[in-house]
Amino acid sequence: MNDKPDLIIRGGTVADGSGGPMVDADVAVSDGRIIAVGQVRESGAEEIDARGRLVMPGFVDLHTHYDAQVTWANQITPSSCNGVTTVLMGNCGVGFAPVRRDHHDMLISLMEGVEDIPEVVMQAGLPWSWGSFPEYLDTLAARQYDVDVATQVPHAALRVFVMGERGANREAATAEDRAAMARLAGDGILAGAFGFSTSRLLQHRTAEGEAVPSYGAAEVELAEIAEAVARAGRGWIQVVGDYGDAIDREFGLLTRLAKRSGRPLTLTLLQKDSNPGQWRDLLGRIAAANAEGLQITGQIRGRPTSVLLGFELSLNPFLDCAGWRKLAPLDIDARVAILRDPDFRARMLAEPVGDSAQATRLRDWDRIFPFGDPPQYEPDPDTSVGAEARRRGMDPAQLAYELMLEKDGRGILYHPMTNYAGGDMAPVHEMLGHPNTLIGLGDGGAHVGIMCDATDMVHTLTHWTRDRTRGPRHGIEEMVRRLTSANAEAIGLDDRGRIAVGLRADINVVDYEALQLQLPEVSYDLPAGGKRLLQRATGFDATIVAGVSTWRHGEATGALPGRLLRSGHLACRA
Repeated sequence: MNDKPDLIIRGGTVADGSGGPMVDADVAVSDGRIIAVGQVRESGAEEIDARGRLVMPGFVDLHTHYDAQVTWANQITPSSCNGVTTVLMGNCGVGFAPVRRDHHDMLISLMEGVEDIPEVVMQAGLPWSWGSFPEYLDTLAARQYDVDVATQVPHAALRVFVMGERGANREAATAEDRAAMARLAGDGILAGAFGFSTSRLLQHRTAEGEAVPSYGAAEVELAEIAEAVARAGRGWIQVVGDYGDAIDREFGLLTRLAKRSGRPLTLTLLQKDSNPGQWRDLLGRIAAANAEGLQITGQIRGRPTSVLLGFELSLNPFLDCAGWRKLAPLDIDARVAILRDPDFRARMLAEPVGDSAQATRLRDWDRIFPFGDPPQYEPDPDTSVGAEARRRGMDPAQLAYELMLEKDGRGILYHPMTNYAGGDMAPVHEMLGHPNTLIGLGDGGAHVGIMCDATDMVHTLTHWTRDRTRGPRHGIEEMVRRLTSANAEAIGLDDRGRIAVGLRADINVVDYEALQLQLPEVSYDLPAGGKRLLQRATGFDATIVAGVSTWRHGEATGALPGRLLRSGHLACRA
């Protein structure tokens, strides 16, 4: 090398993202690319001492909902402060383009209902400087970030754009409607989207409680869109859906879409309490489809889907009580002052609780746990609020009340909702070891008042390679591969995800033994003062995007080397 490298990461243990054995090596970077891995004798313009540190590629997160946040923010937290260097948005069929001027509120209602982003935040933050999907991409291309961002064409937005109220009301699309949606989907991918997404999940509802526009869409509609994806020659199809007793019909539909398009198809794969064995059935069908030459993956997460409960959060076990409704408009300090009053506490605990599904779920005491510090995502059932209340001979509601009053009223309870039917994460261990799964579903940017699962990638690395005590673990090299190159390759990004000469220098330098998620905290930093849960991790010495440090020792550097990615350009396979 004749020129001095811009950056040398010196003396670290490199897990290069290939899944191969770790090696001790220097990593040299110039012009945003890795130029050497091995012993580098030259000095660098900047050097990071990585002795005793794990050096690995930046995480690639396939399932986020930053579609709104990227229009007003440059730091894409909580992903960027947790080692993620590339995010894919536009999942689950919801997004903000294409859009007509008189449909803004409709798309906001969709995102509020499906992804729990407050309406007031989106009303204040979204600039609506676009109409078409390519114009939305142009808006993002003009901005700078601390991660690279990529997106997909969302089905619900297509339906509303083409069909208006008929689309929102889930009426059958006419031949003209279908042709228009297919054309727009293809145009979106040619403009740079990485695929098309849709939701067939009844649980996904608008803020008004209506099923999303894509729910129950006819196969002919989806088939014509899949053919448009095929003609574009790139991109995948992302689906979240219900199966239940209709697994033959629904999986058959997905299989036909994959065949018709010739493109990869990815579907959400979780263990549900209502049907705890179905995930294995789905995974078997996925494996069989791949054996026949299709490209279908189950998108999984490395821990349960969970909701967090607390007096400062959007949900708590007293939500249906009249006493709580009086507190809801108050700030947290005023709430806590009243909650600590013995008379108010007695009245609240004595109030009858409704029999709604939500009220029942929020008082499932044997599935609700003190969160712990550091947070514990695979708690022993014997540590639940219900089990502990029985040991103490007290009302579990009273115990929950006391636990949430800890930390000046900021105590958090943990309620796993999926991947935990048997009281442990044995199903997740099996999913993580399957060749036809991808790690995603962190939902960064969504569900901002009840969860912070965007940190699942850090948890996957620490829990499954180091911390798990309730069953077998996985190797570091394989988990790094799953979080980096496997995800990059799945969406056609061949310039990142590995530490190798010529590839993009998206890199994490980590004190592996010290790597640890902290407790989530509420931040009021969204537009209009909206609140969200943020969670950070200790142990990141540096996160580097395109050769530039964006985070050092838990603090943002202010550098914004991240940009919009467009499919089909130099970073991607056509």
